[in-house]
Amino acid sequence: MRASALLIPTLKETPADAEISSHRLMLRAGLIRRVAAGMYTWLPVGLRVLRKVETIIRQELDRSGAQEVLMPFVQPAELWLESKRWDQMGPDMLRLKDRHERDFCLGPTHEEVITDLVRREIKSYKQLPCNLYQINLKFRDEIRPRFGVMRAREFLMKDGYSFHTDQTSFEATYGEMHDCYGRILTRIGLEFRAVLADTGNIGGSTSHEFQVLARSGEDRIAFSDGSDYAANVEEAEALAPRDTRPAANEPLTKVPTPGKHTIDDVAAFLDVSPMRTLKTLVVTGDSGPVALVLRGDHELNEVKARKLPGVRAPLTFASEAVIRAAIDCSPGSIGPVGLSLPTFVDRSAAVVADFVCGANEDGFHYTGANWLRDAPLDAAHVVDLRNVVDGDPSPDGRGQLAITRGIEVGHIFQLGRKYSDTMGATVLDSDGSTRALIMGCYGMGVTRLVGAIIEQCHDQDGIVWPTAVAPFGVHVLGLNYTRSEEVRQAADRIATALESAGYEVLLDDRDERPGVKFADADLLGIPHRIVVGDRNLKTGQVEYRTRADPASLLIDIDRVAEHIAAAVQG
Repeated sequence: MRASALLIPTLKETPADAEISSHRLMLRAGLIRRVAAGMYTWLPVGLRVLRKVETIIRQELDRSGAQEVLMPFVQPAELWLESKRWDQMGPDMLRLKDRHERDFCLGPTHEEVITDLVRREIKSYKQLPCNLYQINLKFRDEIRPRFGVMRAREFLMKDGYSFHTDQTSFEATYGEMHDCYGRILTRIGLEFRAVLADTGNIGGSTSHEFQVLARSGEDRIAFSDGSDYAANVEEAEALAPRDTRPAANEPLTKVPTPGKHTIDDVAAFLDVSPMRTLKTLVVTGDSGPVALVLRGDHELNEVKARKLPGVRAPLTFASEAVIRAAIDCSPGSIGPVGLSLPTFVDRSAAVVADFVCGANEDGFHYTGANWLRDAPLDAAHVVDLRNVVDGDPSPDGRGQLAITRGIEVGHIFQLGRKYSDTMGATVLDSDGSTRALIMGCYGMGVTRLVGAIIEQCHDQDGIVWPTAVAPFGVHVLGLNYTRSEEVRQAADRIATALESAGYEVLLDDRDERPGVKFADADLLGIPHRIVVGDRNLKTGQVEYRTRADPASLLIDIDRVAEHIAAAVQG
């Protein structure tokens, strides 16, 4: 492929709206162009990468025994009404009407459509297990699309669904899909972790996320240094402290704290560690406000909080007006002493003695507060409320937790009978009885995966593609190609020989300065590079280097294909 005949609109300057490396580099390298917020056109080079990712996904899924189907992007409302998710999905789902005023949506996911297909076509246990997948467009109307393809509104996704009559069959398929996703990411060449995760709007019980490790990742991952335990921070359990609560040593004292509302402000003003302070948050409950108490240096885990009995879903923090009506103070002055709201206390907060907390009066806090003596503590309401932190004990009892960042590219769910029960997906079992199907769901963001690859595989000059998904295998740069007959003939001969040997070659035959060609080559990130120039041709040589290594070496022009073959195998 000649660069002069290929649409590669590279950019020298970084677009102002690009916030993370993958977004900047995909725009600068001419992989994508924005059409509207969260919607992109994939240009030739970007599409080559996307199709290679798809190919690896398809190959591994087919190897696992899954079967490919293709479902409609536009879905009828009645299926979503059956599953009771038409309203649950909220504004993320883009709804529309046809000319007959019938309700439809742009598919954010396909559980309803696939369950409808299976209930119509599969009637006997002899047809199971069945594992179906597609690679298709999805649309989720993100309130704030950002980060390029990482959080887009329209995106390409692989979603798969399996159906079973018994748990043993389901667990075998779930395990195979877990292994299949690992094989996909390993073949691409990524560093990743499979972690326990929350099921979110999809529903079901257990789920695992596949996280590509990257500093820019939105998700935080907790993993043990003493075992293979790994979980999204929102799902990782914070174990109860081993130490018991010390005895009270200080008297309860009400002290003025004018204008001090945050934990940091109060701790600095009173010269105490944030670990000695407690913060009280108020959320909306089914029967009124509910208080959540944590240690001052800990963060509330909203996923854990929304699962508490009596807490309304989705989790919503109470407004200041609601708080004032219930407690008669501002949010920064709330504390458990004398608080008349239903209260849940985090495990770590429950073992703090002589703590500082809000006095439920603006401008005042308590020092020397203690549980039981000054504030009630119901053991049934001592729960895990916080995010884990570095150094916490691993929930499996082996090692300590470390926190890193990741990008979620895949998520597999154990759905159970959530959809088969509501939509009547049943089969006749071997004894003639009707059985609702057990279901699994397996998603992987294809366009998002391309962004994640770049986030992990880039440097200050551009993309560094893993070989398996690079748009081309070899980049031949002809320096002064349009002005030197020797360079033109040598570059053409090398490109033709490499293509005949089975390599995908991009020949830079443009009338551009060498500096421009080198900069674009670094930006595009093709794994192997051959530089053809007049000076080295005088000795029958060309320059070779890999994108990942700035060191170069001279090789004989007649041994280029041999050298590339050795480099690829090595």
